[in-house]
Amino acid sequence: MAPERIRARYLIETPLDPAAVAEVMAGEQSCGTFTRVEGETDALRERARATVEAITELAPAATPSLPNALLERKGTRGPWRRAHVDIAFPVANIGANLPTLAATVSGNLYDLGEVTGLRLESLQVPASYRAQFEMPRAGIAGTRRATGVASGALVGTIIKPNVGLSAAQTADLVGRLCAAGVDFIKDDEVCADPAHAPLAERVPAVMAVVRAHQQRTGKHVMVAFNITDETDAMKRHADLVEREGGSCVMASLNWCGHSGIQTLRRHTGLALHGHRNGYGALSRHPLLGISFQAYQTLWRLAGVDHMHVHGLQGKFSQPDSEVIESAQDCFTPLTDAADDRVMPAFSSGQWAGTVPATWKAIGSDDLLFMAGGGILAHPGGAAAGVTSIRQAWSAARAGVSLADAAKDQPELAYALAFFGKP
Repeated sequence: MAPERIRARYLIETPLDPAAVAEVMAGEQSCGTFTRVEGETDALRERARATVEAITELAPAATPSLPNALLERKGTRGPWRRAHVDIAFPVANIGANLPTLAATVSGNLYDLGEVTGLRLESLQVPASYRAQFEMPRAGIAGTRRATGVASGALVGTIIKPNVGLSAAQTADLVGRLCAAGVDFIKDDEVCADPAHAPLAERVPAVMAVVRAHQQRTGKHVMVAFNITDETDAMKRHADLVEREGGSCVMASLNWCGHSGIQTLRRHTGLALHGHRNGYGALSRHPLLGISFQAYQTLWRLAGVDHMHVHGLQGKFSQPDSEVIESAQDCFTPLTDAADDRVMPAFSSGQWAGTVPATWKAIGSDDLLFMAGGGILAHPGGAAAGVTSIRQAWSAARAGVSLADAAKDQPELAYALAFFGKP
């Protein structure tokens, strides 16, 4: 029986033969180095070496995408050849070790002297390998159960101002947002455990108003408390949220690391809201870093329930096509063996006016649609902001233009007039 393998696709740029560079990549990330060393027998290479499965050459570039001191010292010139390279890594080399998986499929590859560009484009793992890692505890279905939203997009917002509010002020704002009709509220990524509103005070204060709202209305509003911290502290923070009746915590994935998120996932049954801040540093250059498909694969192995994808027509640099692809990645099971889909979180400059593009592109309500200013800055108040977004979703689903829908829905009309100004 052939050994199981993890498959990765890369985009490379090099002035050398792409086939030779692909072999360097395979050797560097498995049993070899730039030259055969003592103990590197043929039998060992047969068992443990990564293998190049395919090379597809693309159109060359006129200039190198990234500087490379080694090639400059050697006086190597173009043409700068580009290719997709598919490499398979033996599972036995890695085991159920997420940090080592990340180091294997990425690691030193970005520093190779043979390339002027390298990007991890996609990552596929066998079903038996995926089964060794954590599954989402809530995912799409569990998030709907917790919030009581059986259908329709979950409308959420972000605590704004994101820093400076005391615990009592934050709780007061959360109370108003609950009354406004939101399904989900999250902390901002830069507000975790500040001196003016420490989690030890903020969590009990906020959850008191969430519980009171639930007792009055029967509606549980999911609050994603930002517990980003060192690992033991995150575990303590999660325990506090759980004791207070909370249902969700948030962590900044890139800064907590794979091990920290794995430990948190194994410690708590709360929904884990994965915030990707910093991802742009890993992805924004087209010939460097990691695509969202591969990125989210690693974090889903850590057991997150929600993944940020930014938003359509939003305020950040990503094109809409990338946001759409990212959401579809979240909706796609990592293998055919289990439903491990996660809920994409749309945010950044979202309001009622960005709903039609989102519905047209995604065609699904299984998402968190989060608007900060789109709710909190609505001229009619937060409740009108929430209503305007729900009205926009109903119109988009029915194939009705927002302009027509707004004729007899003042909340939507006010949103279009206020936020739609050039």
